[in-house]
Formats: sequence, structure tokens, C-alpha cells
Amino acid sequence: MNKIASLEQELSYLGLLDKGREIYLEMGEHSAISYIKSSYRLLSKVYHPDVNPGNKNQAKVTQQRLNMVSRLVDQMSNEEIVAVFRGSTVLKSVKRKKKILVVEDEFGLQEVLSNIFLMEGYDVKVGIDGEAGYEIFCQFDPDLLFTDVLMPRMNGLDLARKIRQIKSDIKVIFTSGFFGIDGLKDELNHEVIKYNYPTISKPFKLSAMLKIVNSYISGTAGKDFIRGV
Repeated sequence: MNKIASLEQELSYLGLLDKGREIYLEMGEHSAISYIKSSYRLLSKVYHPDVNPGNKNQAKVTQQRLNMVSRLVDQMSNEEIVAVFRGSTVLKSVKRKKKILVVEDEFGLQEVLSNIFLMEGYDVKVGIDGEAGYEIFCQFDPDLLFTDVLMPRMNGLDLARKIRQIKSDIKVIFTSGFFGIDGLKDELNHEVIKYNYPTISKPFKLSAMLKIVNSYISGTAGKDFIRGV
């Protein structure tokens, strides 16, 4: 087995390979090499047998694999190390993260939604109202618009209409407490029926909300969505 294949095997065993590939594709070769070297030093401390008296055998095995990574990296040029991530026989496609644009004027909810979507593995941007959301959309090109209906400067319905002029297939989820929007209810119902957008009523359970988002953005949801979660 050549050095490139050996390094790929060891990085895979240690759980470093996929993240290294992701960093290489997103940030470039220098960042990927730095990640491998810094991760090796950190894991060497974590898996040292002296700090794992209850599981010395596993710690010893992992240390041996880490030492192999160290020897390989010392023997290989940067170009050879990078080949682990970009070589035609070893580079596996790393899926682009799905992007969610959250447009919400409630500060506390902005932070909650951003954090939970990030933890789910999405790329997230937040707009504080419709106009800010549209500006972010033009730069971010999200897969999903997750927007409140009633907001200052531009409501969520107008925001969705404006975005559809640029990206007609944008996925949209409307959220609202439905207080003070009697004048928008007919418009909302029209949007929901015409484009089969999900709607989520506030307050909502995060688990139920995530179920809708995950199935909708992945394209695994059925034609009819749960309304008013």
C-alpha cells in the first residue's frame, strides 16, 4: 500500500478523513493540512494511555494509529497529503450543505432557530426583517426561506414573492402567531395553496418544526404538509 492510501486509511479510522475533505473543498489545501496536523496533536493527548487507565488497550491501539499518521505526514510532501483529499481514486464527493435563510424580527427566536439549524448541519443566515432578508438572499442563495409573515418594512409574503422573481423554485416555510394579520390571511392561504408551502404556527415545538424542515428541504415530504404545528 502506498503512502497516500495508507494515510487515507489511518485518517478514516481516526474519523478525520471526511472533515479533512470538507475543509479542503471549502478552505483549500493549507487549511486541510493544518487541520490534520493539529488534530493529530490533540488526539495524541486525548488517547494517551496515561490519561485512560480504564481503557489502556484501546488507547494504546489508537496511539499506534496516531503514530502512523505522524510518520506518514513527516515522510510526505504537502502535495502528497493533499492528494488524499483531491486524488481521483480517493476523493469522494462532499455534499454541499443545504442553506437556510431565517427571516424573523423576534431577537430571541432568531438565535434559537439559527443555533438549531446549525446543529442540524445546515448553513444558516438570519435577516431581521423582509428587506434585510432580501439583501441576504441575493448574496446567500439559500435552498429554503424560513420566514415570519408579519414583519416591519417588508412582510414575509412580499419577501417570498420578490425572491420568486429571481429564484422561482425557492422552498418557503411561513411561520406566524396569526395575531394582527387578518388582512394577510387570505394572501397567506393563496400562497400556501398555490405553491404548497408548509406553514408553522407559533409557538411551535422545535422537534415538530425540524421534522417539517428536514423532510421539506430534502424533498422527502409528501404532497400535503402538516399545517399549524
